[in-house]
Formats: sequence, structure tokens, C-alpha cells
Amino acid sequence: MEHEKIENKHLTTAGNYIADFIYGANDGLITTFAIISASAGAGISAGVVIVLGLANLFADGFSMATSNYLGMKSRRNFELDQKRIEEAEIIDHPEEEKREIREIYEKKGFHGADLEKVVEIVSSNKEVWVKEMLIGELGIIPEEDIKTTPFNHAVTTFFAFAIIGFIPLAPYIFGYTGKPSFYLSAGLTALMLFLVGGSRTKVTGGGFLKNGSQMLFFGGCAAILAYGIGFLVHQLTGINV
Repeated sequence: MEHEKIENKHLTTAGNYIADFIYGANDGLITTFAIISASAGAGISAGVVIVLGLANLFADGFSMATSNYLGMKSRRNFELDQKRIEEAEIIDHPEEEKREIREIYEKKGFHGADLEKVVEIVSSNKEVWVKEMLIGELGIIPEEDIKTTPFNHAVTTFFAFAIIGFIPLAPYIFGYTGKPSFYLSAGLTALMLFLVGGSRTKVTGGGFLKNGSQMLFFGGCAAILAYGIGFLVHQLTGINV
């Protein structure tokens, strides 16, 4: 029973997407409300806020998703290249590769007959040998052990950004006008920053209250900065849309 409780703390395959959802949601909230704050500081109309906010949700969300996809795809391609190199080295320089396996397991605490037995077992199976070299020498998890795809990570990032990032914009979309819309948006954003920030405990560990408060603080700083810039630009230029 105790073992089952411990195992439940590990991320499942679906859990591997939690980080993408949380960070996409955080960025969606902060960037959208930053636009709203800057617009409020500059005295920009609700209609323009809606246009800018929606453009941010889709354009910035798509940019984050594609960046996530391309970054993961590039990493996976690099790892596959390293796997091919290790496979060739095992064929061309088997003794050298055995020496490296021996060094890897020495660092793990194996010595003497036990060490030689491990080296013999590992090097007798090419697939296991390559995998041990990738993990032990390069710190790479072999492609076949990865249960997620770059595309799915990208989709998760986009929808988290767009759906959660829509919340600060909702008061404007649903007809609230003037300062009440800004205040309601600020309240909703603060609540969601705290909840989404706190949920980072699923990825990073730590306390819910601490993580939530931390994200709320940094999001609030971004909003204050954006409001100040909008207000300053309005004062200097007199622009009022």
C-alpha cells in the first residue's frame, strides 16, 4: 500500500504534459493581462483591448507552441544522431566502449568481479549496451523510452495559453465597460495566477501557497510595469484610441 502511494507521485504519460499546460497557462495569463494593463494605462478603448488581446492569444500562443515543437524536435533529432554514433562505435571500437561502460558502473559503486560481470552482461546485448552508453555517458533518454511527442506538447501549450489566457479578456468580451472591466479582469487574473502558479507543485514540488504567491507576485509586477508604460506613453504622446 505504501509503495502504491509512492508510485502515484510519479508522473504518468499524461502527466508529462503538465509542465506544458502550466507554463503555457502562466504565459497566457501574464501576457494577456499585460496588454490589458498597458491599454488601461494608456486609456485605450475596450474594443481595441479586445482586438489586441485576441491577437495575442492566437499569435503568441501559436508562437510558443511552434517554439516548443521545434525545440523538442531538434533535441530528439540530436539524440537520434548520438544513438547512431554510439551504435557505430560499439561495432568499430568495442574494447574502448567496454572500458567506458566499466567506468560508468565504477562510478555507481561496482567493483571487482561484480563490475566485470555487469560489463559482460551489458556488452552482450547491443541494444542494452547502446542505451547504457546514451544514459550513462551522455545523459540521453533513448527515443523509444519517451512516451510523448513534440506535436502533443505543442498542442498542449497552445490550448493552455489560449484557454487560460482568455480569462483576463472575458470581462471585455462579455460587455463590461470602463474601469469595472479592468478591475474584474485584474481580480480574475490574480486568482488564476495564484491557482496555476500553485499547481506548479505537480512539476517542481514545493508548497502550493508558496508557488502560487510567487507567480502572483511576478505576474503583478509585469502588470504594473505594463500599466506604467502605457500611462507614460499616453502622457508623452497624448494618444487616446
